[in-house]
Amino acid sequence: MQEFRRMKRLPPYVFAVVNELKMEARHRGEDIIDLGMGNPDLPTPPHIVEKLMEAATKASNHRYSASKGITKLRHAICSWYKRRYDVDLDPDHEAVATIGAKEGLSHLVLATISPGDVVLVPSPTYPIHPYSVVIAGGDLRSVPLLPGRDFFEDLRTAFRQTWPQPKMLIISFPHNPTNMVVDLDFMYKIVEFCRKHEIWLVHDFAYADLVFDDYVAPSILQVSGAKDIAVELFSMSKSYSMAGWRLGFTVGNQEMVQALTRIKSYLDYGVFQPIQIAGIIALNEQQDCVQNIVDVYKSRRDTLCAGLQRIGWDVELPKATMFLWAKIPERWLSLGSVEFSKLLIKEAKVAVSPGLGFGEYGDEYVRFALVENEHRINQAIRGLRRFFNS
Repeated sequence: MQEFRRMKRLPPYVFAVVNELKMEARHRGEDIIDLGMGNPDLPTPPHIVEKLMEAATKASNHRYSASKGITKLRHAICSWYKRRYDVDLDPDHEAVATIGAKEGLSHLVLATISPGDVVLVPSPTYPIHPYSVVIAGGDLRSVPLLPGRDFFEDLRTAFRQTWPQPKMLIISFPHNPTNMVVDLDFMYKIVEFCRKHEIWLVHDFAYADLVFDDYVAPSILQVSGAKDIAVELFSMSKSYSMAGWRLGFTVGNQEMVQALTRIKSYLDYGVFQPIQIAGIIALNEQQDCVQNIVDVYKSRRDTLCAGLQRIGWDVELPKATMFLWAKIPERWLSLGSVEFSKLLIKEAKVAVSPGLGFGEYGDEYVRFALVENEHRINQAIRGLRRFFNS
């Protein structure tokens, strides 16, 4: 039998080990508080749901849609960028709707990266960033993204030590899982580096709105000349709590956007049209709902961080995302993130994501997702306190 070579390039799914242990515990009747997967639990704002329901009753919306997104949605995307970031975009050539940011990124890489092409990706990072490269047959190079290190120095080192010259850099700020945030000056330096070395730049901007304490996340397209080499991906999942709807978009460099548009024309017929119509309402109408969602995550962040600090787990308040990236306490550090995560399920009845699942530089950390209410988070803290004291 022939082997599936592309599948053999993918490593075992680290999160599956913890998920299996969690499900076994639940089948035994144990109450496991799941702070592992970043699956938003907040309902989609009512006015967006109402538009979906209205559009779904019209038979004309039941047919195949446009793989690149209907015209009004692409115009709404570009208007949203103009209002938010004062960035001008051509809806016909510089914007394409996607089936979530994950699909957009994976197909963008598949369209632009050939076997043997080198792609630079920070580590740790969201798994689809490196594994989209692996699936496309590219050659992956990790750039450490760690406290106390100069990312640009590590980036320059990775570039100097790589041959052939890297073709692409994939980044994401605010960053999942590390909570790292950057300013517009950082974006200028990244764009300057990529333009100088003729590297395509892909920025996953999924957490653009999930920011706290007066921090404002910059768009890479705010940088003059960024469209020469960069695209930005956005997801409706977090800002509008539309995770299961699977709607996002990619904007920026015309050559890359058109490559993604073309490959999608072979692969899909676009998102169900009523979802696209509801997406137009989400982008065009009042944005108070976004701030309401952010306020909930902030309250959960404060509850979780204060609770961990009380029991002696030293963590910092993240300025963005719906996660907390926490270094494993010293007395359990030698276990590594997978064994420590398994121990938390067994002893504290709390599920988290092991840092190793986000890359080789993540094994000293675990990631908490803010997907439970304050009551459940406090219950998790009590379980962790019992474990710590035992």
